[in-house]
Amino acid sequence: MPQLTFDAVRTAVAERLYLEPEELSDTADLFDEGMDSVTVVDLIEQWREHGAEISFAELAEKPTLRAWWDVLRPAGG
Repeated sequence: MPQLTFDAVRTAVAERLYLEPEELSDTADLFDEGMDSVTVVDLIEQWREHGAEISFAELAEKPTLRAWWDVLRPAGG
């Protein structure tokens, strides 16, 4: 099973927001950028397939790419 990387997470989020990955700031509020709860749930399911153990509440609490990576980062990554 491929490991999640920061670039892969950035790309997945950017695709859902119809942005290029380089257009997505690490600290922008993703809900302000157009993210919605249905899309977050879809991303969670995708990331769980890669071994992530996350909940909607963890991502909704701090909706920035950097904060999401802090939750998603593999141990030792």
